[in-house]
Amino acid sequence: MQLKVGSMKKGILLLAVLFGSMGLCINASAADAQNDVDAAEGLVQRLVPEHVKDFVFRLLPDSGKDVFRIESEKGKIVISGNDANSMAVGLNHYLKYYCHVEVGWYASDTFGLPAKLPVIKTPVTVDARCKNRFFLNYCTFGYTMPWWKWGEWEHFIDWMALNGINLPLAITGQESIWYQVWTELGLTDGEVRNYFTGPAFLPWHRMLNIDYWQSPLPQSWLDGQLELQKKIVARERAFNMRPVLPAFAGHVPKELERIYPDAKITKLEAWSGFPDEYACSFLDPMDPLFKKIQKKFLDTETEIYGTDHIYGIDLFNELTPPSWDPEYLRRVSRQVYESLENADTDAVWLQMTWLFYNERKDWTNDRVKPYITAFPSDRSLLLDYYCERQEVWQRTDKFFGVPYIWCYLGNFGGNTMLVGNIAEINKRLENTFVNGGDNFTGIGSTLEGFDCNPFIYEYVFEKAWDFDIHKHLDQWVYALADQRVGKKDVNGRKAWKLLIDSIYIAPSVPGQCPLINIRPTFGKYRTYYANPRIKYDNRNLLDADELLLAADGRNSAYSFDVANVTRQLLSNYFLQVFGDYEQAYERRDRRIMKDKKDEMIGIMDDVDRLLASQPAFLVGKWIADARSWGATPEEADYFESDARDIITTWGDKDMLLNDYASRTWAGLTKTFYEVRWKMFFEAVDSALDENQAFDDAHYDIYRKQVTSFEKDWWEKRIGTFDQNPVGDGKTIARELLGKYKRRICDRSAVR
Repeated sequence: MQLKVGSMKKGILLLAVLFGSMGLCINASAADAQNDVDAAEGLVQRLVPEHVKDFVFRLLPDSGKDVFRIESEKGKIVISGNDANSMAVGLNHYLKYYCHVEVGWYASDTFGLPAKLPVIKTPVTVDARCKNRFFLNYCTFGYTMPWWKWGEWEHFIDWMALNGINLPLAITGQESIWYQVWTELGLTDGEVRNYFTGPAFLPWHRMLNIDYWQSPLPQSWLDGQLELQKKIVARERAFNMRPVLPAFAGHVPKELERIYPDAKITKLEAWSGFPDEYACSFLDPMDPLFKKIQKKFLDTETEIYGTDHIYGIDLFNELTPPSWDPEYLRRVSRQVYESLENADTDAVWLQMTWLFYNERKDWTNDRVKPYITAFPSDRSLLLDYYCERQEVWQRTDKFFGVPYIWCYLGNFGGNTMLVGNIAEINKRLENTFVNGGDNFTGIGSTLEGFDCNPFIYEYVFEKAWDFDIHKHLDQWVYALADQRVGKKDVNGRKAWKLLIDSIYIAPSVPGQCPLINIRPTFGKYRTYYANPRIKYDNRNLLDADELLLAADGRNSAYSFDVANVTRQLLSNYFLQVFGDYEQAYERRDRRIMKDKKDEMIGIMDDVDRLLASQPAFLVGKWIADARSWGATPEEADYFESDARDIITTWGDKDMLLNDYASRTWAGLTKTFYEVRWKMFFEAVDSALDENQAFDDAHYDIYRKQVTSFEKDWWEKRIGTFDQNPVGDGKTIARELLGKYKRRICDRSAVR
């Protein structure tokens, strides 16, 4: 017998039916309640084991909505909810707003509760404002999560539960399913594993962007990911989440033509500067083979991972459809849905609407409407992907009645910049609740990589609940300061008020990174993704940094923030110093050029040393995690090169996506970015030594040298790095502030 396991509760109900048929009696409702309580108790056991006996969890009657209640009773903290997910949100609310503790999303984040837990004087009941809370992005599985094992995943799922997420993207391990499908259809082991990309690049393979790059994918990876995904979806379902699983989007190995020569398979356009040999092949959804593959994949996936009947399919992400004719778009959409329905009669199709923003000139409403309304709206769910920048629902007549989720993107490529427009997010979300239509069903986040502004994502998900504190943003800011610094620390509160009012005022954009991370040049940047501009006065950041350092913070969040703010402060100053260097070059003032060059190298060394104090900023950990997947030394080398490639050249050398995923990390700053700068300084000096300007001809010589180095860095695995933090972040930050404060103060505002 084959079981479709939608959730642990569904499994319990099924068992109740089976046992009932044998004359045995099980109280399914009691079993459901105990499962929810067990999940919540397990959360406490993992996060604060010393306080297990201090918490009591209870299941509330089903009222048709998500709700939690927290109260004190006979010396215990009693948390009630309609399910385990709501109980987890209630626990998080107590931790954040009574214990002043924030649980971070990394397993390495640490925190501690008061020895005596605060009493809840008046019971608090909070309802959810929306049904769906979506999280993750295909890209996150390449920029942040490719090397995670169960320890990281277990903590992260706990974090998702605490923040009320009930619709997580769950695409780990799909290549293990595809391997089985493709080989059963007649492809060889070599053909299938060569068709896949390296692990960090798999998200773009899954989105029909690239094939074959960094292949073949080792069998050990497929086996390990399959077992990992089983654990992921089981734990997510224990917290009443509905994992969004992948389905067939028409992406096939080109070699499938050997077995099905009459199938309508088209090779797509090369994507984002990759050579044509890496372009994907697309099976027309109108072809009968499409429905066959869809059913085979979903049957196999369901047998191994279970299903909650919601599937992610994205046909034309950053690609041109075979036809822009509205009737074609309607037919292809309808056909894909029918293939889903044929495989799972309860299927819901979830898709991102990034394409409606990114290719908005082509995706006009006369094309969008037939594409998204070609099948029943109750079987569709859209992600309005980048709402802090542009709300697509505003220009598509609220998606023509199709259910959608308002999403905050917030980060591209894992770039490390202080960005996020909190006040505007608040304004836009509140407007959507009022004017977004009855088909507005939830809130989500579609971040490409975990970045250096984690609190913003927590804020977004808090907006899904009817919290009074969000009605007064200043109160929320002070509560945030209490969580990340310490309760009612005056300097901490002033620092965070200044940060939210003056620094976190603009949305993230692609390529946003410090100048340190950009391949150097004079004048216009020569790499496509290069945007070091900030929209605030660096002196405001200096003031915030001073206030943070004056605070009495002692937890890991505080240490992270001090290092993070100081890192950004020095990176902004680096941009100013380079301006001085460029002006000195124009005057051919070699003495000033040398002084500024030495200062910039010193800044990079100092930034690298500061970063080394934080687990989240270590390229050594990224590399060590990648190598840990290797079953042999050769596989470990393979995974390491793949991990280095994604955060540097993003493919072969000198490609369009070069530096797209740049991040200010210890080791990467010292051995990659700083080396590029030194090569640039040498090239400029060489030109001046010959009494020549550093013109295009000289730049071309330098570019050939630097792009060869960039590829060597990941391909030959240059440098070894600590995977554990070194030094105290606050001590180093205070030292660096003393060193650079006067220089920063003497400069004019950066715009």
